[in-house]
Amino acid sequence: MARQKIIDVLKIGKILVSDGAWGTFLYQKGLNAGECPDAWSLTHFDVVKDIARSYIDAGSDMVETNSFGANRFKLEHFGLQDKVAEINEAAARASREAAGNDRYVIASIGPTGKMLLMGDVTEEALYDCFREQAMALEKGGADAVCIETMSDADEAVLAIKAAKANTGLEVIATFTFDQTPQGEYRTMMGLSPSDAMRAALDAGADIIGTNCGNGMERMIDIVKEIRADFPEAYILVHANAGLPVLVNGVDTFPETPEIMASFVPTLLNAGANIIGGCCGTTPEHIRAITVGAKCFRPVNSEQ
Repeated sequence: MARQKIIDVLKIGKILVSDGAWGTFLYQKGLNAGECPDAWSLTHFDVVKDIARSYIDAGSDMVETNSFGANRFKLEHFGLQDKVAEINEAAARASREAAGNDRYVIASIGPTGKMLLMGDVTEEALYDCFREQAMALEKGGADAVCIETMSDADEAVLAIKAAKANTGLEVIATFTFDQTPQGEYRTMMGLSPSDAMRAALDAGADIIGTNCGNGMERMIDIVKEIRADFPEAYILVHANAGLPVLVNGVDTFPETPEIMASFVPTLLNAGANIIGGCCGTTPEHIRAITVGAKCFRPVNSEQ
């Protein structure tokens, strides 16, 4: 039996839990500095599948794919630009096999690293890049694409349009915000949450939101801002395990699973529909978030 669309599940008020970090996990599994993480979907398929399975076992309703940088521009740095389709198909297949038939695969598409504003890439080239990646992810078994860690509206819009026009996948679009000295939130390109979400929705995104850059506590204010401006939107949050702290030259993320889970009720009351993790989060974090989400009762609930 075919899975319901994610937005159809959200429409009936269900809260969904996503997965946690992938990059950190890959390094724990033996990825070396300077090695292409996306290529592991080909060379270490079972390891990648095991990462996805660990999040499913922790309670995730959906898992991403090991494809964040699997676009032709980033793969070119490793001489792998001719393997875009192969890598993305394998990444989606690994998560699909781990997720089974009753969980969702929301395939990761990250920024290309190219800047339209600087003239180092054309809109046509970016569109084709995202089209190629999205089509391969769909072929591998994804249910949706998660266009994530975006800072430039133009790039995000091209990615959304490429996925919507060339696949049957649902489209999630998330941006990364930093807090300014004035306490406002802006992307690296200066976009406010309202500006970013409007661009994503106008381009056809089914689900919008924010990932990375902030821990759960700061995500609450961002979600409140999005919900106030877009009361009918479906919102996803992938939060870091707090803000990174440099320890012995290594960025570490200080929030324990219990600390992250303690913010879940407030974040859900602020308007989030899907909650998961980004940098520093582990299956233990997701397990704690899952418990918090399942126990959640809205402030206005009579139950």
